Amino acid sequence: MTLAQTHASDPLRGTFGFGGGASVAVAALCAFGIVASAEASAQEPGSQRFGIVAAKVLTAAADGPQVIDYGLVVVEDGRIVEVRTLRGSPAPEGLELIDVGDRWLMPGMIDLHSHIGGTFDINGAVYQSNPGLRVSTAVIPGNGSLDVALAAGVTTSLFIPGSATTVGGQGILIKSHEGSYEDVVVRDPGSLKVAQADNPRRWGYGMNRIFLNWTIRNTMRRGVGYARRWEAFEGGTGERPLVDPQFEVFRALVAGETQVSAHTQVAQVVASSIRIMTIEFGIPLYIDHGSFDGFKVAGMAIENNVPAILGPRNFSSENKGRGIDHDGRILGIAAEYQARGHRMIGFNTDAPVIPGHELALQAGIAVRFGLIDTGAETVRGLTIVPAMAAGIDDRVGSLELGKDADILVLDGPPGDPRTSITTVFIEGVSVYDAERDGRRF
Repeated sequence: MTLAQTHASDPLRGTFGFGGGASVAVAALCAFGIVASAEASAQEPGSQRFGIVAAKVLTAAADGPQVIDYGLVVVEDGRIVEVRTLRGSPAPEGLELIDVGDRWLMPGMIDLHSHIGGTFDINGAVYQSNPGLRVSTAVIPGNGSLDVALAAGVTTSLFIPGSATTVGGQGILIKSHEGSYEDVVVRDPGSLKVAQADNPRRWGYGMNRIFLNWTIRNTMRRGVGYARRWEAFEGGTGERPLVDPQFEVFRALVAGETQVSAHTQVAQVVASSIRIMTIEFGIPLYIDHGSFDGFKVAGMAIENNVPAILGPRNFSSENKGRGIDHDGRILGIAAEYQARGHRMIGFNTDAPVIPGHELALQAGIAVRFGLIDTGAETVRGLTIVPAMAAGIDDRVGSLELGKDADILVLDGPPGDPRTSITTVFIEGVSVYDAERDGRRF
């Protein structure tokens, strides 16, 4: 029995109904000279254009087919230039090919809640609102923690401030590989971090939710007003404002060039986040955590186009002391959002709270607690959904033409904890290989 057949015959690994037999097909292709054998393939491509052949390609496209059997992904100068099946149509003549046999390909994973991108001195708890704080000054590309997450397939992370304060500052979207600061930055600012409820209440001045909401609303009002004055100036209808570093991020927020990542949990504060930032001020937002009974306002999130990036607590038990009553049941948070019609569901780790290399496990936990996965929801929740939530889906999140060649080679469904990542490409470069580099966790 082949590895792919083993996955398909196992009820936990047959989620998408993927069949086996890939090794036979690849062997046949090798026999006809269409692809090189795994033994003959180099770990690194010898040119700037190469192809990867795999039993299955999980595209994670926003729309359209999610799976290509016996697939070919062609990379040129770090970008994807072709994705298709080899059935009935051989690879282009002369193309250098890496055959990964029975293994699968998928896009690199994206973690939209991470604190491991650099140093940990990014929790400025002097002021309750500090939108000018920037973690970009703390980035350490390819640090040890990112290296471990990289080996688990996390190729892009949102490195954000902590949640000691209500408006904690600006995050940055970075790639996980080594290199210069300029090499790894995807977008700066990556988000404006807003934290609701318990953390700022506990770490700050003992404030309760009314004052926290007042602080958020006051900051949004001042920031949006600042951005509108700049819009008026640039449109020739107003005077040039004084530059205020505290509110510069709002120019990007109002223009839709970045988003608020809202660290928020129970239904009341999830609703408050959506109401204040999206409904009142029109600022793009995605839910971060969204745990406990946050799913009760899933309809409100859907109506206002607010994705739910859930984790690392992906199930909810009863906590009547906090007003959470599940009638004695343990509920899957992603499953409850899904049951209420939410489709933009992703996952995060809050690393190092949960280690960055356990991002895929969050999707597995979601399935274990009821998430229906027949439409590749786990793969999408690790890739294209967070990419769309963060507005970077033009570069990452799926295996489609023109996107960065951030590609994972793995031996089964990513949400299954028994699955291993064997190779990671970022922008077409093999930045991790299990045989070459050794296992990191």
